[in-house]
Amino acid sequence: MSNVFDVARYIVKLHGKMSAMKLQKLVYYSQAWSLVWDEKPIFKERVLAWANGPVVRELYDWHKGRFNISTPPSGDIRNLSDEEKETIEVVVEYYGKKSAAQLSALTHRERPWKEAREGLPEDARSNREISHSAMAEYYSGLL
Repeated sequence: MSNVFDVARYIVKLHGKMSAMKLQKLVYYSQAWSLVWDEKPIFKERVLAWANGPVVRELYDWHKGRFNISTPPSGDIRNLSDEEKETIEVVVEYYGKKSAAQLSALTHRERPWKEAREGLPEDARSNREISHSAMAEYYSGLL
């Protein structure tokens, strides 16, 4: 299975320079739609329900302190299958036109993030996971 850095590298290759927040949201949507379309996760790392939306901690640790990402992380695109690349391409085509703020606001309206944060104050830190089952169930309902 590929990892979050493989996915992030391909996203940066397709989209070019973007904010770290936008990269996090595109990684999240790649995971969510892979669970729906491909019926499997695209990367192994957990997605956490942070105050600003879904975040993969390992990717955050890599970009911490950087606002804009123009150099892709040290992933390897060759680890991605053609099916996984196609999923990422569709995600970047659809969601990549939105700003980081728009993507964050969108995730805040969607059930997987809201359920994972249930009972927490709006700005509270959290390591609660957004489960694969919550993502698959919600996004498959959007088809």
